[in-house]
Amino acid sequence: MKIVSFAAFGVPSEVAACIEAPDVGAPGDDEIIIEVEAFPINPVDLLTIQGLYASRPALPATPGSEGAGQVVTVGKSVVGLRPGDRVVNLGRDNWAQRLKIKATQAIKVPSEGDVLQQAMLKVNPATALLMLRNFVQLTAGDWLIQDAANSGVGTSLIRLAKAAGVRTVNVVRRETLIAPLQAIGADVVVIDGEDLAARVAKATGEAPIKLAIDAVAGETCQRLAQCLTEGGTVVNYGLLSGQPCTVAAADVIFRGITLTGFWLSKHLGQAPRQDIEALYQELSQRMAEGDVHVPVEATYGIDEIQTALAHAARSGRDGKILVTPNRKPG
Repeated sequence: MKIVSFAAFGVPSEVAACIEAPDVGAPGDDEIIIEVEAFPINPVDLLTIQGLYASRPALPATPGSEGAGQVVTVGKSVVGLRPGDRVVNLGRDNWAQRLKIKATQAIKVPSEGDVLQQAMLKVNPATALLMLRNFVQLTAGDWLIQDAANSGVGTSLIRLAKAAGVRTVNVVRRETLIAPLQAIGADVVVIDGEDLAARVAKATGEAPIKLAIDAVAGETCQRLAQCLTEGGTVVNYGLLSGQPCTVAAADVIFRGITLTGFWLSKHLGQAPRQDIEALYQELSQRMAEGDVHVPVEATYGIDEIQTALAHAARSGRDGKILVTPNRKPG
């Protein structure tokens, strides 16, 4: 059996490798065996391998924030799952050909669905939907603004907001991203820059914007805050710039701007099981209806993991990089 492993923190494409590992063995009474069909390479995975994420695993470690696969064996106490079912694994360590996990870590998804999209269901669409709902009460016609709009979360947020009638301002760094984002429902797409607030006000007819979604931090966070109406909220969920979030004291004191954060892992760790199941059932349905879809730029085999990691770390991508670990060579 092949897995991805790293024994030191560093540049992901240099320190992570595909290695042979013992088979996972038979499941315990409450466990299942999954043959992994696909897993994406997310920013959290790159940060984890670099040792820059919120938690640092004991080494050597197998990364992998999410993935989807087919159940091949179930323990004798497992109910609700059987061989042939497709599941999303809520746990980590997904970068392997096979996994042995507790049945409670698995969420069943439609077997006829697009497995590449299902492999990305756990993180990006869930993050987008929860940030859209949980921080500011938005109704049809309201506006929100986000940066990193071409990311997996960003494109999910555009589609989910559009379905709810919420209008979006989407901040990007390249003009080539404008048309593709408009094609999936973005109302306004603007290039980041020092005069962002003025250009956003002009593009929206000075409409009040209550919610900003920030994946970048640093000075970009401040520019989003400047676009908000009085009492608006900035929700930060990423640190792409590597810099601290910046919101001017004047915005906090005189305009009542709030800065808060969202971490999906913490949310899932605290949410009741029935709420988690409902979340992913809804997202699966929305995926079937077309409201959830993350662009894919390339797929690789597990033996090509170093090439895949280098590709995932490249700037200027137009979609996610995924690995199909049980794909036959050629």
